[in-house]
Amino acid sequence: MSTVVETLLLRAEGGGLRYRVRARELPDGAHPDLVARDLAGFTGVAPEPARLLHSTSWRFESGRVVLTYAALPDPEPAATQPIDPYRPVPYALDPLYPALAGIGPHDVALHACRHLAYLWRTDPVVALAADAAPELWELIRVLRPAVAGALQPCLR
Repeated sequence: MSTVVETLLLRAEGGGLRYRVRARELPDGAHPDLVARDLAGFTGVAPEPARLLHSTSWRFESGRVVLTYAALPDPEPAATQPIDPYRPVPYALDPLYPALAGIGPHDVALHACRHLAYLWRTDPVVALAADAAPELWELIRVLRPAVAGALQPCLR
């Protein structure tokens, strides 16, 4: 079975959160963090306080495991898609089959941003990166926080 590394590059643009996706199959023996860093354009560049790469989720899709990373801020101007912070995030209905059918790139991007909103509150490394990019993180931190693997909170 193959593994794909998917990197969601995040930016603030036009008053909203935007993303684009870059992906590559994980070569034999390669570490996924290094592939994600390369996909983000962070390889061989000078350190920057605002730069952050974080693994946010995984899923099984089309016979492959997809490892998703969030990378921010996006270092290149490129075509991006808006993130709708009010869109409901799908969740599994079967307690014995947690894999979601029909999850799309927007769902993955919104979940990644919600996970980053959680980390902003709990992870000092993420908080330092957020302090260095306030325009971007203002858009992230207002989202409902989510831990990895929790696409939708239980609504009780």
